[in-house]
Amino acid sequence: MEVAEEQVHISVRNLVEFILRSGDIDNRVAGTDKDAMLLGGKMHRKIQRRMGADYHAEVPLKIEIPCNGFTLVIDGRADGIIENASGIVIDEIKGVMRDLEQIEEPVSVHLAQAKCYAYIYATQKNLDEIGVQMTYCNLETEDIRRFQSVYAYEDLKRWFLDVAGQYEKWARYQVRWKQKRNTSIKGIEFPFAYREGQKNLAASVYRTIARKKKLFIQAPTGVGKTMATVFPAVKAVGEGLGEKIFYLTAKTITRTVAWQAFDTLKEQALRMKVLVLTAKEKTCFCEETVCNPDACPYAKGHFDRVNDAVYELLTTSDEMSREILEEQAKKWNVCPYEMSLDVSNWVDAIICDYNYAFDPNAYLRRFFGEGNSGEYLFLIDEAHNLVERARTMYSADLYKEDVLAVKKKVKNTAPKLAKKLEECNKQFLALKRECEDCQILNSVSHVYLKLLNLVTEMDHFLEDCKDETLKEEVLEFYFKVRMFLYIHDRLDENYLIYSEITDDGRFRIHLFCVNPAANLKEYLDKGNSTIFFSATLLPIQYYKKLLSTGKEDYAVYAESPFDTKNRLLLIGNDVSTKYTKRGEDMYERYARYIRQTALAKRGNYIAFFPSYRFMENVCDAFMKLPGEQIPAVMQAPYMSEEEREIFLENFEENTEEGLVGFCVMGGIFSEGIDLTADRLIGVLIAGPGIPQVCRERELLRAYFDGQGISGYDYAYLYPGMNKVLQSAGRVIRTEEDEGLILLLDDRFLDYRYRKVFPREWKDFQICNLNSAAENVKNFWSAREASKTSGINPEIMRES
Repeated sequence: MEVAEEQVHISVRNLVEFILRSGDIDNRVAGTDKDAMLLGGKMHRKIQRRMGADYHAEVPLKIEIPCNGFTLVIDGRADGIIENASGIVIDEIKGVMRDLEQIEEPVSVHLAQAKCYAYIYATQKNLDEIGVQMTYCNLETEDIRRFQSVYAYEDLKRWFLDVAGQYEKWARYQVRWKQKRNTSIKGIEFPFAYREGQKNLAASVYRTIARKKKLFIQAPTGVGKTMATVFPAVKAVGEGLGEKIFYLTAKTITRTVAWQAFDTLKEQALRMKVLVLTAKEKTCFCEETVCNPDACPYAKGHFDRVNDAVYELLTTSDEMSREILEEQAKKWNVCPYEMSLDVSNWVDAIICDYNYAFDPNAYLRRFFGEGNSGEYLFLIDEAHNLVERARTMYSADLYKEDVLAVKKKVKNTAPKLAKKLEECNKQFLALKRECEDCQILNSVSHVYLKLLNLVTEMDHFLEDCKDETLKEEVLEFYFKVRMFLYIHDRLDENYLIYSEITDDGRFRIHLFCVNPAANLKEYLDKGNSTIFFSATLLPIQYYKKLLSTGKEDYAVYAESPFDTKNRLLLIGNDVSTKYTKRGEDMYERYARYIRQTALAKRGNYIAFFPSYRFMENVCDAFMKLPGEQIPAVMQAPYMSEEEREIFLENFEENTEEGLVGFCVMGGIFSEGIDLTADRLIGVLIAGPGIPQVCRERELLRAYFDGQGISGYDYAYLYPGMNKVLQSAGRVIRTEEDEGLILLLDDRFLDYRYRKVFPREWKDFQICNLNSAAENVKNFWSAREASKTSGINPEIMRES
């Protein structure tokens, strides 16, 4: 059977932006194009409808160019084609926020896009010449300025084939690399002996990818979920079921684990280019991240050199580590961050934070922008974190006080802008007078319209402003307004709009994304398949509701590979973190629980608390207890990376005295840290981690109650218990680990809380302050007995 020749696809827009870019990185240029993207689609359609019967809108065009060993396919959609007695004209529409008088000629990349469409259409219709029209439209005034020209077909052909010819070497690299990669993938096998449940988990991931579905995985610590998701995803790429893996995480530590998984597979001669995207601030070579040619030598002429830097890197190395990227960036004198984004186009797997895929302010437009999609496979690690992160990403707010502050700064230098700001301030003031504390609003469209006018005036101001300090202050507010407008365009039944007077007396309007699933869908639909996984994805229906709109999503509960005899689970029934029961006596009871446990078996423990204040009160009580003192360390707010490392180093030392760490649930030490073996032998968890009652939580509660769902569970119980499960997961990290989990609150015995327990927690025991130490001693004695005799301690007790 004849094998079909390989095809390489690229859009007209991506082609011209990639091949024809040049010059400097310069963030001093206002974000006109980004603003235009919010409104440009509507204006395109409005202009197209006005153009009459001779105007054909959104015409798909494609050309195939035979190359040696493959076919280059270039396609796109022309905004308009005008056909009348005067001839044929390609129309390219661009919406802008700036004054049209400032546009003296078409932007070269815009014109190049139109010329590509002109060549493709002229080729299809055998035309000797064709017209090109650039239509620029001011999105506020709807004024239009057009630039027209006529090109001979032969001139267009020479120009177009030169541009395509420059891309041919990149396409050829892509074809050859794909062949090498897929051949290597065929030879790899799962690198370890499968743990219990791990093989079924990997098979479920592969089946889900093959069916282009979504899968939710609840996988307890130690199942080996990272490799169980990475391996089948890599295999799927080799089978043509996906082209690029996005491994998305919330924390740095999990990015490291993912990198190590790919590295382990490379030990079997896997040829795969894997890139970890690092934030601009961390990779910048300069003391301050100021991205313009006057402040940064790497920004000057960056686009003149970066393509050569990327091509050399791709063709000389499979490794894309941060060190290698930085070395290459220095060699070619280009920005390391911007170069890494260009490298991401050509790698097989990208490991990065959620925001690179989902955040409207930070997502990679080359992959997830309007009109972009691909054969992407999404592996979303620690997916429980995505709910709150996505709510933040898709929400926006504005403060009346910020409007006034900017007005005061510009009133003497920009009276027109000050006037627009005052108009907005009056609307905020009117809403504030109606708001006693918090008010649900049906609409803020009148505010939206005023903000649209304000954005345009700010754009003019930013283009002309020479005072860099003032410009920076206005720019920060400009981005907030832009985000508010963007989110307003997305408002639907998944949002609440409310105004409030905050605790510090400020007044704000909040566009609150209650359920982010629909927003996430927009980005996830740009790929083939999504795997959500976590050690704490319970209850699964809660996460399915808030992370996906699909009705046919799969779910898998991976069985824990651990022997439950290696773990003691106790529930203390005589303490509570309820506000009504807090006081010196309760803090002392918690302190005594910690002390008795630590004395019953010397070792390293972490006690987790629902808040810093509760933790500090218990720690004070712990220090005041009479008798032998046990060393203790306490988490502080806003710890630097160095301070975190120092904190964790305390657990590397195994002293006879032992150690107690005092930490906060949901904080930096409650997930993503690995203290294996005797570096940690127990965790004590004070309370079910229920978030504090606050306005936003109450709004969530009311919203879900209104949908016929338990609002309390969605707003408080499930988020709180997730913190508990994460904290508990610190103690048993490998199959050899032994340890104990003390759940210290009588509410843990309530069915509503126990229904969120993982299956492996069904063997819990109940204790109180008088019996806890004895339970702990018996557990460790049984563990020692089983090691020395090799006999099951349960049998010993029965006999």
